[in-house]
Amino acid sequence: MRLSGKRIVCYVEHEFEDLELWYPVLRLREEGAVVDRVGPQANYTYKGKYGVPCVSDKSIHEVRAVDYDGVLVPGGWAPDKLRRYPEILTFLQEMDQAKKPIGHICHAGWVLVSAKILQGVKTTSTPGIKDDMENAGAIWVDEEVVVDGHIIGSRRPPDLPAYAKAFADVLAGGY
Repeated sequence: MRLSGKRIVCYVEHEFEDLELWYPVLRLREEGAVVDRVGPQANYTYKGKYGVPCVSDKSIHEVRAVDYDGVLVPGGWAPDKLRRYPEILTFLQEMDQAKKPIGHICHAGWVLVSAKILQGVKTTSTPGIKDDMENAGAIWVDEEVVVDGHIIGSRRPPDLPAYAKAFADVLAGGY
């Protein structure tokens, strides 16, 4: 499998967009990656917007960017919570500095805004946060998936097939 040996963090908090968390996690696992679901607490059940549960494997205090090959930030309302944890912002900044894949979809762009890693980056998000993305220095475009180096952005659940494939391709080094 082309992603064997790759380790990914997928952040989780209450009110994540159910499909935006689970679809990429399952897609990457199918290709052999290990995906740790990471939340403010370890072994805690977070509920998605539509009630689908997700039990975190680790807490935000346990993970270090140096130990991972990529990170996924799902959308929903969870990003507005995730962006308030300094540990998550530092993790994203370190992943950005190391040019490791950073995936964000829908409202997840808010977390990258707060991490201050979007200056000059061409990306997308849900149109509802377009102004926030542009105010953070992003070059916002309305496309199903946008890859700018190591940052992979997408708009909404119907774009998940293209998003998950692009993230896997970048992670495998073949985009």
